[in-house]
Amino acid sequence: MSLLPYPLARHFLFKMDPEAAHDLTLHRLAQIQHTPLMRLATQPRVSDPITLAGLVFPNRVGLAAGLDKNARCIDAWGALGFGFVEVGTVTPLGQPGNPKPRMFRLPEKQALINRLGFNNDGLDSFIHNVKQSRLRQRPHPGQMLLGLNIGKNAATPIENATQDYLTALRGVYPYADYVTVNISSPNTQNLRALQNDEALDQLLSALAAERETLQDSLGQRKPIFVKIAPDLDDQQVAVIADTLVRHGMDGVIATNTTLSREAVRGLRHAEEAGGLSGAPVLEASNQVIRQLRARLGRHFPIIGVGGILSGDDAISKVQAGADVVQIYTGLIYRGPGLVTEAARALLKTRV
Repeated sequence: MSLLPYPLARHFLFKMDPEAAHDLTLHRLAQIQHTPLMRLATQPRVSDPITLAGLVFPNRVGLAAGLDKNARCIDAWGALGFGFVEVGTVTPLGQPGNPKPRMFRLPEKQALINRLGFNNDGLDSFIHNVKQSRLRQRPHPGQMLLGLNIGKNAATPIENATQDYLTALRGVYPYADYVTVNISSPNTQNLRALQNDEALDQLLSALAAERETLQDSLGQRKPIFVKIAPDLDDQQVAVIADTLVRHGMDGVIATNTTLSREAVRGLRHAEEAGGLSGAPVLEASNQVIRQLRARLGRHFPIIGVGGILSGDDAISKVQAGADVVQIYTGLIYRGPGLVTEAARALLKTRV
């Protein structure tokens, strides 16, 4: 994520406040992504195509949502070799998110804690950025896929959340290869309540009906994935899986960050509020993936995310039952080389 060798760039970035380093990295990528300088950071994309939900993924490694909330760097991510990139979470209205500081590194465990809270510039700005990307302006066969991740505004009461999701779905639908419904961030009050049986049933029913309307008007059916938390018991996973199938959802993303601190107890920042990501989430995420695969059968698409910091970690997700994987915190600790390492490792599993 720098023109410098990543270990050197990381040395400087890790001396900064985590959110300031994050913002600086995105700013620089946005500056150079359409200039010749981007060639110095470009990596060849590993070819490992797979078809899921009617889409051909060029390879099985994607960028998780949350890193590029405002869709500013879509083409830069494409240059790093991802097979698919997910941007957002976007909410109908722009919002500042939670008070700072709200991002913390736990380097002893290659982990992060964040409580950003869906900070973003809002739907109109997000769509503008997506439309300005070369990915959308110059489409071609075999290109990287783009997922657009939607959520609700913090000020919207949870009982009115469905309207926010419908507004966001209408906005992003024409420009997405797939849409992700984020109901699992721990940093928006009561959001995870939408994973409960009745609330999830109501939300997905409304989204499915709206998708039919959009399909009829635009002549395109876009897959909808739902992103869930790792902090679920067996019964909750089973209920979610059954509800996804009942409402015709096209896939599930497992998982978001965790509220558990068991793996980082005693470390500096471990007790900060927010979601924990990185290496400590690997097994919890994999366990949810195993449960989903057992419940959903062989052919329901699962995107595995959480704790991938090596090629072997990516393989563990696929062995647990994921079809493709996403990375976020691993990119911060390992740099762009992780994209290629993970993609090559997964390619070898086909041989």
